[in-house]
Amino acid sequence: MFPNLALPRNIVVVGASAGGIEALSALLSLLPPDFPAAVVVVVHVAADSPGVLPHILARAGVLPVEAAEDGAPIQQGHVYVAPPDRHLLVEQGHMRVTRGPKENRFRPAVDPLFRSAAQAYGGQVIGVVLSGSLDDGAAGLWAIKDRGGLAIVQEPSEAAYPSMPLNALQYVEVDYRLKIAEMARLLPQLVSAVVEVKEALPVSDKMEIETRIACEDNPLDAGVMTLGPLSPYTCPECSGVLMQLQDGNLLRFRCHTGHAYSVESLLAGINESIDKTLWNTVRSLEEHMLLLRHLGEHARAHQDETLARRLDVKAQNAQDQVQIVRQLVVRPVNGDAG
Repeated sequence: MFPNLALPRNIVVVGASAGGIEALSALLSLLPPDFPAAVVVVVHVAADSPGVLPHILARAGVLPVEAAEDGAPIQQGHVYVAPPDRHLLVEQGHMRVTRGPKENRFRPAVDPLFRSAAQAYGGQVIGVVLSGSLDDGAAGLWAIKDRGGLAIVQEPSEAAYPSMPLNALQYVEVDYRLKIAEMARLLPQLVSAVVEVKEALPVSDKMEIETRIACEDNPLDAGVMTLGPLSPYTCPECSGVLMQLQDGNLLRFRCHTGHAYSVESLLAGINESIDKTLWNTVRSLEEHMLLLRHLGEHARAHQDETLARRLDVKAQNAQDQVQIVRQLVVRPVNGDAG
């Protein structure tokens, strides 16, 4: 028999993207100095970002804010921020900062943080999804709920970019849907309470495998091929075949090298790949056209008018093809996730 335990909800994990810095700054500005929990944050930032987010957030409120370091202990009342181009994960008592495969086309990504917190702390975790584009964080929030944690989502009408909150609401049975001011009033109450754990909720093999992948374990050794059936789709990042995963009603994909996608991030990645391919086609056709024109001028300079006319016709055909492909490039691609 598993003994009853009274544990504090003292791990707050927060995910945000576009518009999230403003939302997170507003939230931290309202939290009290004696906030009795650690706040671990992932905000989508570019890989070459100068890493100034901790300084921005430190000015917003009274809690100490620092960039997360691999192996550093987790202290209550501190805010930890994922550094650029690194996933931030939590294990019992300390953090991991890794360069595991991108998830949802980002590193850092929200889902690996949420998933690792759910695995390490179960019902002690509070997951918070703030403003952002697409749907990173929905799968991670589902994992937190699956392990007995609490799920909080910013009120979409307040979010500068409501897509992340809306997707979380669509796929996760959230506990609270709140504006930032309401969230700041509720969080101190939630982390001051304890959760009664009556039985150990198991960590699924899938959660363990995906967390190992984010921790830089070799995906094949971690068991990535057991995560789900193969799909007919390929990874936009590495062209590997994607496996199909299911979290409740939430459909996801992961390739054998470790890259992971939600539906919206996969669509965005494919659309970006199509756009790149079409522009490469335009470039190749224009180079072909310019070469044909140059060869035609060379033929005329050497009084070979017959060859010059043939080359002129080919150059015009190439120019017509360029115009057709250019029209495809500048039109919105069907299925664009925005």
